[in-house]
Parts: sequence; structure tokens; C-alpha cells
Amino acid sequence: MADLPGSSSWKEWLLNYSLYIILGVLIIIVVIYEPNFLSTRNLSNILAQASTRGILALGVAGMIVYTGTDLSAGRILGVSAAISASLLQSVTYASRMYPGITEPLPLVIPLLLAILAAIVFCLINAFGFAVLKMHPFIISLGTQLIAYGALCLYIDSQANGAQPLASLDPRYISAVNGSFDIGFMNLPYLVIYLAICSAFMWVIWNKTTLGKNMFAIGGNPEAAAVSGVNVTRNIFGVYFVAGILYGIAAFLEAGRVQSVTTATGLNYELDAISGCVIGGVSFTGGVGTIPGVLIGVIILQVINYSLYYLGVNAYYQYIIKGLIIILAVAIDVRKYIAKK
Repeated sequence: MADLPGSSSWKEWLLNYSLYIILGVLIIIVVIYEPNFLSTRNLSNILAQASTRGILALGVAGMIVYTGTDLSAGRILGVSAAISASLLQSVTYASRMYPGITEPLPLVIPLLLAILAAIVFCLINAFGFAVLKMHPFIISLGTQLIAYGALCLYIDSQANGAQPLASLDPRYISAVNGSFDIGFMNLPYLVIYLAICSAFMWVIWNKTTLGKNMFAIGGNPEAAAVSGVNVTRNIFGVYFVAGILYGIAAFLEAGRVQSVTTATGLNYELDAISGCVIGGVSFTGGVGTIPGVLIGVIILQVINYSLYYLGVNAYYQYIIKGLIIILAVAIDVRKYIAKK
């Protein structure tokens, strides 16, 4: 039976947008099952939870544009979050990690130290990728293990034994978890922080030489090098910016959760990578937008929150998220093959 006129274009459209259609159907099913899911309170919670993942994803997106990835992002966040939390425990908490700190530190100091720690790990990844010519998957896998080991050692080094880094300074908690009313909705500060970081990254990606070179290298590294682009320097630049974002995300996540353990950051990189791919950042390199990353992260968080809201078994949640990643990458690869 012959295809109907225009049927091939419809098939193409359905295949290209199948992931969004599936995710949209899932959300509709959740809303039908539980109409209160779309309450302003739930939307506020979803945006708050998506914020730190979103900032992390903004950093990971640059690696994916380079045809790479970063499996260490979550564990780097964990180490940096531990540094923030340990320095910002309440000075009245008897079991704090640093009893020598008797006066509250300015919030900017732990923030800068968290960023510094994240940058160090990111530069290790950059060195392996740009200088040693290692695949980003391998170098970031090694860095992931190093970061996790460092996190465990740091938390275990407490005089009172390994325990969660909690009882945080009220100023810190307020600065991270505060909110204000805008119209009918209560908007968390975290959303504002995400918006600022997104605007910063949009400028870098679209208005700077680093951003233009990033897309050129991701699209065709040989052609970029021949045209005079310093590939190594640009790779280091993108990883440096990612380190800044990881450190900010870590600082905010520690304050949001109000406790840091060795499990902090576990699988966060998967959410970040998934959000990027859902948002149209291509693993084939040279393709991606900041608004796309944000949309992808928010969609993924809506799915995560809806599964939790409906009480779906946590093990099934892993399966569903894994299927989403596979489908997103499969569609991305198919688009690349079609272009070839």
C-alpha cells in the first residue's frame, strides 16, 4: 500500500518529536490521575528542585557540544557541597566540623572555595581530554572516582566521626531557600539564581569568542584548528566555566537540602546529561542552545517529581529515567545519520 501524500514528513516529524510526545502524554496521565499535581505549590517545588540540576546541566552542556560528556559532575558537586556545608555550620553547633570557627563566615568565602574545588576537578578533566587526548568518558569516569574518594575522606575526617554535615547557618539556609510572591505564585530564590546563570551562559555561548569557537570545534575540530582556533585553550576555557557553575550548584544544593553526606551528588550527572539531550544538545557535537537545556531539565524534573508524587517505586523510576536517556540519544543519533 502506497504511503499517503506527505506521510513521510509526518513520520519524520513524529520520530523527531516522539520523546516530547511521550513525556507530554506522561504528564497528561499524571494530571488526569491527580489534578492537584499542577498546583502552584508543586510547580514552585519543581522549579526549585530543577534549579541546581539546571545550573549543573549548563556546565555539562558545553562538554556535550564538544562531542564529550562529564560523568564526574555529580561527585564534583558533592565535594564542593561538603566544603560549603562544613564551613557554614552554625557556630552554636557543638559537633561542627571546624570548632575553631567561632564567628559566622561571610557566605561568599565558602562559595568561592566551593567554586575553586570544582574548577580544580574540571581542569583535571580538561587536561585529560585536551592534552592527553583521552576520551571524555574515561577521564571523567576516573575523576568521578577521585572526587567520590575525596568526599568520603573529607566527611570521615571529622573529629566526632563520620556524620552528615548539617545544622547549617540560618543565613545560608535563608539565602538559598528564601522566596518571594510574584502574582499568584511563590517564586524561590533558587529560580532567580538559575535565571542569572542561564543569562550568563547565554552571553558566553552566543556573544563571545569562546562560545563561537566551542561550536566550531564541536562541529568540526580539524576545520576549526586549520582556521586558527586554539582548540586546547578553548577546551580549558569551557571546562573552567563549567567548574564555576558546578561550584555554584554545589553551594546552592547544600543549602537547599541542608545536609551533605557521601551520597550527595549521586547520579546528578545523569539528570544533567539527560536534561541536555532532551533539550536538544547533540552528542554528535556543535548543536545546542541554553533555552533548550533549561526546557530539557525542567521537563525531566516534572517527570521525576510526578513519579515521586504518584508514589512510583524508586526502582521503577530508575528504569523509566534510563529508558528516557536511551530514547533521547537514539533520536539524536538518528538525526545525525539522516543529515549524513
